[in-house]
Amino acid sequence: MSSGAPKAPARGTSSKQTARAQRGRVIGVDLGSRRIGVAVSDDGRQVASALSVLERGSSHAEDHTGLARIVAETGANLVVVGLPLSLDGSEGPAASAVRAEVDEMRLVIEVPVECADERFTTVVAHQGLAAMGGRRPTSRRAMVDKVAAAAILQTWLDCQRARAWPEPARAQSEQWRGEAVARRTSRRAR
Repeated sequence: MSSGAPKAPARGTSSKQTARAQRGRVIGVDLGSRRIGVAVSDDGRQVASALSVLERGSSHAEDHTGLARIVAETGANLVVVGLPLSLDGSEGPAASAVRAEVDEMRLVIEVPVECADERFTTVVAHQGLAAMGGRRPTSRRAMVDKVAAAAILQTWLDCQRARAWPEPARAQSEQWRGEAVARRTSRRAR
């Protein structure tokens, strides 16, 4: 006999529909060969903030346990991991390695884990930190990882909000925008 209640996603599996509908904190992850950058969103999923950097341990299991601890401490209900796609959007060896690690991660982390395009996030993080100045290159390297994680997460949050905007509201907004442009144009023509 079914209770009619929706089923919760299985441990560590990805449920994009469920993830979009929920509120709550999201953890952003930038997997590097030496360090793992970590960011966290606010409860309303509006803003991503750089959180910490985990030095890679002796095994992925050790790294994933550290991430699971952060998920528990922050009360996050989703993890988004940067996927290093090629410039043309295809998946190369680096993306395949991340997908394999995400599969391992799902066995340890008890919330859904998704992948998100991370193209250019490290470049953006480097440029932002260089513009701030003041940091030695060695201390900047660790900072770049968590800033890149925040960029990955913020991009994901922005995309989720854009997808959640109902189509009729989007069409209405575009109609209003078109009417406003037409009014401005007609005023200038006078």
